[in-house]
Amino acid sequence: MAGADPSPDAMRPRPYRVRRAWRELPDTVSLDLVPADGGAPPRGSPGQFNMLYAFGVGEAAISISRDAPGGYLHTIREVGAISRALAALQPGSLLGLRGPFGRGWPLQDSRGRDLLIIAGGLGLAPLRPVLDAVLGARADYGRVALLFGAREPAQILYREQLRDWAARADLQVHVTVDHADASWHGEVGVVPALLARAEFDPANAAAMVCGPETMMRFTAGALRAAGVDASRIHLSMERNMQCGIGRCGHCQFGPTFVCRDGPVMRLDRIAALLACREV
Repeated sequence: MAGADPSPDAMRPRPYRVRRAWRELPDTVSLDLVPADGGAPPRGSPGQFNMLYAFGVGEAAISISRDAPGGYLHTIREVGAISRALAALQPGSLLGLRGPFGRGWPLQDSRGRDLLIIAGGLGLAPLRPVLDAVLGARADYGRVALLFGAREPAQILYREQLRDWAARADLQVHVTVDHADASWHGEVGVVPALLARAEFDPANAAAMVCGPETMMRFTAGALRAAGVDASRIHLSMERNMQCGIGRCGHCQFGPTFVCRDGPVMRLDRIAALLACREV
């Protein structure tokens, strides 16, 4: 999808109402949001984000974690004043919403290829719409693998959905944690190590990666070492987005703006920037 809408309306929040709210993890909440006026929301594509405004507190860029009937789902981790205010909203509460913005995952261009969906921590939220889309058109793709890592078992996001996905014969699911406890009987280690367990053809594979930037950098290196071309490795660079339309400059990443030219970007176009600590 094309970049962000530059029109004046792009800076005007629309009132949305919390239809449902539930806690995914001790520090993570999902909100089901619908337009307060009862109208239809603009349709987004997997990988795009909305700007959510907590009245009296501020605004933050939050990835769309799933389409909902007549609205959006957003999964929010409490890491600052704005995200805490958003996570505290109850059903019936109002907030402001702008979007969707940004460029999403290249699902159309990946048809016919093996697909590696690789997530770390909350990075599974922006990738869940990819899984929804791929599993809804499963015959259009080759082998599909979900590789997911969390800091510890208690931090595994969407645990029930992971079990459902793992039960499918047409989807490989591999989960690892950095630190195990007595309840964990799965893999222990970093996400890139899971590549050795996935079945895919490097010459015909596309990868979609979202998570902490260090994790993405090492995962990209592992994918390249496995033979996946850099032009088919896509990273979600969700950093410092404040206006959503490429005007404020806070998310400048070399010659690009993450909100306008991303957040999903091809590795071959940003590899040099990832290697620069100052950027």
